Amino acid sequence: MAPPPPSAEPNPLNAQTRFFGSQIGGRSAINYGYTDMPWKLMTWDVYHFFRFFWALPYIVWPLSPADSAELSELSLTLGNVWCIVIHVVLCIVQLAGIAALPSLLVLPVWLAVLLTGLFLLINTVLCLLLNGKGVEYHSEPKYAPELPEHAHEQWIYINGVAAGSGIVFDVFECLLQRNWGYATKDVRVCYQIIKEKIYNPQYSKVIFVLHSQGGIEGSLILDWLLQELPQDLLSKLEVYTFGNAANHFNNPHRHIRSQTLAKHNPVAASIDSTRLAAVQDATEVPRLRRPQKAKPRPSSSSSSSSSDTEPYDKPPAATTNSLSSTHPGTVESVPPITSSTTSPHPSHLSDRAIGHIEHYAHTTDFVALWGVLHFATSAPTSPFIPRFIGRVFARASPKGGHQMVQHYLDGMFPLRRDPQTGRLVRRENGVPWGAEEEGNEFMEIQFWRGGSKGGKKPTVKVKVKELSRLWQYRNGKSPEETLPWLARGLDGAVRHATL
Repeated sequence: MAPPPPSAEPNPLNAQTRFFGSQIGGRSAINYGYTDMPWKLMTWDVYHFFRFFWALPYIVWPLSPADSAELSELSLTLGNVWCIVIHVVLCIVQLAGIAALPSLLVLPVWLAVLLTGLFLLINTVLCLLLNGKGVEYHSEPKYAPELPEHAHEQWIYINGVAAGSGIVFDVFECLLQRNWGYATKDVRVCYQIIKEKIYNPQYSKVIFVLHSQGGIEGSLILDWLLQELPQDLLSKLEVYTFGNAANHFNNPHRHIRSQTLAKHNPVAASIDSTRLAAVQDATEVPRLRRPQKAKPRPSSSSSSSSSDTEPYDKPPAATTNSLSSTHPGTVESVPPITSSTTSPHPSHLSDRAIGHIEHYAHTTDFVALWGVLHFATSAPTSPFIPRFIGRVFARASPKGGHQMVQHYLDGMFPLRRDPQTGRLVRRENGVPWGAEEEGNEFMEIQFWRGGSKGGKKPTVKVKVKELSRLWQYRNGKSPEETLPWLARGLDGAVRHATL
C-alpha cells in the first residue's frame, strides 16, 4: 500500500518555538537544587505552584480538537468517558478523605481505624477499576508490530499523573518523589526493566520516553543507572520527555576537558545535536588554559604539574544560548554546523554519559513550567548546584496543554490526514498511518543560526526537524548510525558486545 500524499504546507505563524541547548542560562537564576533539604524544596514548590497557578487549566485545556480521534485522551469514546468518571469520583473521595483527617482525632480509636480502612478499600477498588492490577504493559501488536529492522531497539514509556492513584494522591506522590527522592514501586520496577534491556546484547538502543510524573521517576532511574552501569553501556540509552515534572536531570561529562569547554563556551558546547564543522574528530575536546601569574611551586612528591590543572573552579559569566524562531539575528561565537542528530558517536558530540536527551514542553503547560522550563532555563547561581541536562524545545501554541497525545503528540508529531477530507489516513486494520512527513508546522519552524565571530560566516537557518533526534524515528525509521563498539550481524541488526 503506497503512502497517501502529504497534507498542505504548514503555517509557522500559528505557533512559536524556542530551542535551548543543554543547561542554558538567562536572566532568571536559580539558587537551589534537588540535593537541598526537603523542606526547602517543598517551600519552593509551593511558591512556584502559586506563581504558575494561571496555567493550571492547561493541564486539560484545550478540550478539543481530538486530532488523533480515539487515541486522544479527551475524545468522547466509551473508554475515555469511563476513565474521566472514575477520576472525578476519585478526586471527590480523596479530597473528602483528606478533609476528614482532623476529625479522626476526636473519634474513638476503633472507629477511626474502621473509617480509615473503609476509605482505603474504596480508594483501592476505584484505582483497580481505573488501572487494573498490572504495573507493566506491552503495546498491542496491531499498533506496534515486531519488525526485523527494529529488533535491536527497545522502547520504554512511563506515563504521567492520574494513571496510578488518582490525580490528588499522584500529586502527593510527585512531591515525595521530587523532594525526598523516594523511589516508589513504579521507579523500582522500571529500573529493573531498563537495566535488563541495557545489558541485553540484542539491543543497541534503549529509547526511554517520559511524560509528566514519568519525568520525575525517570530522573531517579537515571541517577541509579549513572551510579552503577559502565558508560559504554549507558551510550545505548536515549531519553525523550514531554511536559517533564522533574527538578533535575543528570548526565555528567565523560571528561573534565569537555566540562571546562562547556563552562567557557556554553552556546557551542550545549548544542549536542550538531557537529561542529571545525572539529574533525568529536572525541577530541580542546584544552582551555588561562594565562596565570607565575607562583613559586612548593616541593611535593606528586607527579602532576600546574599545566595539567584545568581552571574549572571559577564559574563564567551567565550566558544564554537559546534560539528563537520569532527573533532572527546573529549569534556570535557559534561555529557553523554541518549535520544534526545522526553522528556515529552520539555520546561524543556532547561528551556526556548519555548521548541524547531531549525535552519537549509547552510554555502554557503548568507541569512543564513547574518542572523542566523552570529548572532547565534558569542560570545556576553556583557551580555546585545540580543541573537539568538535555536540549529543550519550548513551544508556545494555542494547543499548548499537558495531555501526552491530544496536546503534545497532536501538536508536535501530528498524524497524517487526507488533504481532501481532513480525516485520519488509516491502514487496512484501522490503525492510523503514522506521523505526517511533510507540512508539520512544529518541525518546519526555522531558527536563525549565526556564523563565526566577526561575521565572516553567513547566518544560516536550521529547522526544528534538523535539531530533533526524535523526529528521526518517525514512522518506524531510525537514524543511520553504527557506533564503533557495535557490530552488525548477519541479519542486519546492530548488537552490543556486552557479555
